[in-house]
Amino acid sequence: MRVMALDIGDRRIGVALSDPTQTLSSPLSTIDRAHDKDPVKSIVSLADEHGTDKILVGLPITLAGELGTQARTVLEFVEQLKAETNIGISTVDERYSTIEARRRIRESSVTRSRRERGDVDAAAAAVMLQSYLDTGNL
Repeated sequence: MRVMALDIGDRRIGVALSDPTQTLSSPLSTIDRAHDKDPVKSIVSLADEHGTDKILVGLPITLAGELGTQARTVLEFVEQLKAETNIGISTVDERYSTIEARRRIRESSVTRSRRERGDVDAAAAAVMLQSYLDTGNL
């Protein structure tokens, strides 16, 4: 089975997926919230399509370790997601995942235009997922 990770933003949702052995993570896609009428259903559909048995959602905790406005928005989204699926859903601290994703993309051969099209969001989800997989707390 696979683990899916979500990096939820106001405009886009980055999606990453583990391999079947839950060893490696890879960016999967980006959901554009402006063009997707029901991002919750899109996520559930992706999860079902890929045989996902767990979904991790990045929780943007402040540097002070508190839940800010964006974190509360993400928690509301998690509740909507839980209402649509029986797949286990957990939140994980996503601090620094976007910064790390941007660094990795910058160091790769990905062009600037691809970075601007949402690849950072899926890459941030993959960074978060890989960190989770590396802990072995599956």
